[in-house]
Amino acid sequence: MCGFCNDPNHSGFNRRDFLKLASLFTAAGALPLLTQLQQAHAADPDAPLRIGYLPITDAAPLLVAHHQGLFADLGLKVEKPHMFRSWAQLVEAFLSGGVNLVHVLAPMAIWSRYGSGATTKVVGWNHINGSSLTVAASNGIDRIEDLGGKTLAIPFWYSIHNVVLQLVLRKHGLEPITDGNPGPRQVRLAVMAPSDMLPGLATGSIAGYIVAEPFNAAAELNGIGKVLRFTGDVWKDHACCVLQMHEADLALRPEWSQKVVTALVQAQAWIREHREETVAILAKDNAAGYTPHSRETLSQVLLGNLQEQDTASLIQHPQWQQKRIDFQPYPFPDYTEKLVELLKQTEVKGSTRFLQDLDPAFVARDLVDDRFVRTAIEQVGGMATFGLAERYTRIEVIQP
Repeated sequence: MCGFCNDPNHSGFNRRDFLKLASLFTAAGALPLLTQLQQAHAADPDAPLRIGYLPITDAAPLLVAHHQGLFADLGLKVEKPHMFRSWAQLVEAFLSGGVNLVHVLAPMAIWSRYGSGATTKVVGWNHINGSSLTVAASNGIDRIEDLGGKTLAIPFWYSIHNVVLQLVLRKHGLEPITDGNPGPRQVRLAVMAPSDMLPGLATGSIAGYIVAEPFNAAAELNGIGKVLRFTGDVWKDHACCVLQMHEADLALRPEWSQKVVTALVQAQAWIREHREETVAILAKDNAAGYTPHSRETLSQVLLGNLQEQDTASLIQHPQWQQKRIDFQPYPFPDYTEKLVELLKQTEVKGSTRFLQDLDPAFVARDLVDDRFVRTAIEQVGGMATFGLAERYTRIEVIQP
């Protein structure tokens, strides 16, 4: 899963991490942690804000809100954000109450609530786009069709990366498989940590990967890989990571919860107008030490439109005017509904029984609590602040 890039002390998302995370997202695995959480709420109803994150650009709003004092300006007591090295560690800390605000993969939020019964809610989006399909720079892969017979890495089965990749593969007549040796019209998918993806690409153990930034930019800058498709050029303005909080906090501390969400919305609006400053905040030479990434790598992601970079020739839908990563916090219901529909058609390892009976419209109402983010958006000037029309509905545009 997502973790450190270029960190020699980070071993990546291994089989133990995967099994641990899978266990957490079952009723039996989650129960002890949820019991701890209930006890924590009873013991400390005024707990400070404790942020959990992985060091990827997806986490930018949480880190910027902390660095710029936006939480503190609203009167919140906030600890320095806690950086985790795997989704398993992050999810365990969140379910047990060690942290009370996290960013997680959107499909993972669905898995956690309906696969384990975790009492969590999505309160907003953390960003839009911000992921790419990257292949080795010198192995002759220039088209999607060239991926037949190859192995590609994904960060997790329940990820927008897996969903989008399978849409693209099928559009080009390729069958995604999760086990075995791929045939000439098949592509084998394997879960791998981003920290292992660059070495895997360099050694040829994988032909490519689809993952959050800045791991795609790092491959480009190091001359190891090249981008084949941007996910935002497949699913327009899609969410990747969402903001997740405990349902008990939303119910028992609504004013506190509103301040948390308001600061995050303010941070997203600030990032859109201060991208170079955001690079400096997230860079490894910042004393805060939020991420291990260089300014050059982060600049490749955060600055400029795709049409203005060397990868402009890859864009199939230039009329969408996509940025490599962008920020808007509203969790559109149509997106959640479409995501549930597509997850039911996506190959994953493990049981998907919990998905089969899920009604997409119900999930959009039940998983997401948009009360706080709506209020916060109005406070910063409305949807126009994020370059959007003044409405809370949209129709999903997906063209693989």
